[in-house]
Amino acid sequence: MAKPVEKPKLLLGVSGGIAAYKSLDVCRRLQARGYRVRVVMTDAAQAFVTPLSFQALSGQPVHTRLLDEQAEAGMGHIELARWADLILIAPATANLLARLAHGSADDLLTTLCLASGAPLWLAPAMNQQMWRAPATQENLSRLLERGAVVLGPGEGEQACGDLGPGRMLEPEQIVQSLDCVGINGPLKGVRVLITAGPTREAIDPVRYISNHSSGAMGYALASAAARSGAVVTLVSGPVNLPAPAGIERLVVHSARQMHETVMARIADQQIFIAAAAVADYRPVSMAPGKIKKQAAAMQLELVRNPDVLAQVAALDNAPFTVGFAAETEDLANNARAKLDAKGLDMIAANQVGIEGRGFDSTHNALSVFWPGGAQEFPLATKAELGRELVDLIAERYRANHPAENP
Repeated sequence: MAKPVEKPKLLLGVSGGIAAYKSLDVCRRLQARGYRVRVVMTDAAQAFVTPLSFQALSGQPVHTRLLDEQAEAGMGHIELARWADLILIAPATANLLARLAHGSADDLLTTLCLASGAPLWLAPAMNQQMWRAPATQENLSRLLERGAVVLGPGEGEQACGDLGPGRMLEPEQIVQSLDCVGINGPLKGVRVLITAGPTREAIDPVRYISNHSSGAMGYALASAAARSGAVVTLVSGPVNLPAPAGIERLVVHSARQMHETVMARIADQQIFIAAAAVADYRPVSMAPGKIKKQAAAMQLELVRNPDVLAQVAALDNAPFTVGFAAETEDLANNARAKLDAKGLDMIAANQVGIEGRGFDSTHNALSVFWPGGAQEFPLATKAELGRELVDLIAERYRANHPAENP
């Protein structure tokens, strides 16, 4: 009989805000879904909700003090930090965000965050003006750069009577976001950067050169990678798609912006998946004003854009690099040629120009190649293909990096 899969161990941090009462429901819903939950409360949180309430829901003692003589006899805070598969702080107040951003360790919760290598998820809750304050946004940027995942906040009426952003997300929204992430999946803790969508190359303030990419394949890969436990950064061109739960999304427009964003983030990435349809060329210059219709014909001079995929693959410490190829003919030979020419670890190719698949379609089919191997993925939804391709990428990545296998 197969051994039952253990549910993730989740450390729920509760800081001092009126939204702390919602965290009781978060705890209850996590327990109902099978998470193993332990709760840490700040002193301020205990002014709103009692530790006894969380103890009743979690079935575990609630941790409140850093210098607890009985617990610290066995270095209790370090043991607790090592126990957690994931740390969720809900609510995360402006004060707590500031202390985390600056590496403070002046209470049990902030000390645990510094002492743990577990992914950090934050559900902010504060007054709308505090949320908009430049200091808060700067602190959030620091935490996002370090890999923290921020859920929300929501918008609406606040306890103080203000309207605007700053409400903690509802408990079910928070728990659903966690359900979208496979904390113990085959890519647990692996840092993955994915590009998605088209780029737009400006001709003038009104017009641009682009392509038919919807971004659906890249977004499906980002969701699948997050479900596999990866720490995902998505660099997206302009699309009409919501950001997948549990990832960091960076929105760009032009090929040069995508190049700059990827190269600024690539150094600490372990897998790079280039699913974006990046424009090969751009206008030499953008007209300062709208070009008026005058002559019967006009010429547009173009120049090559940076090749993001080739530059990443050529790095000295390049991540496991996966490219995409959209082909209209001779798919296998063209894809293998691109695999070799750019020194890729893997390439996923699809035939475009066929009704019902590829651009502007919910379905696709892929032919995947790597040095010494190949695999076909028949026509399926892009969500299904995303999951299957991520499984294959995880398998090949682990084969290439046996020392990193869990």
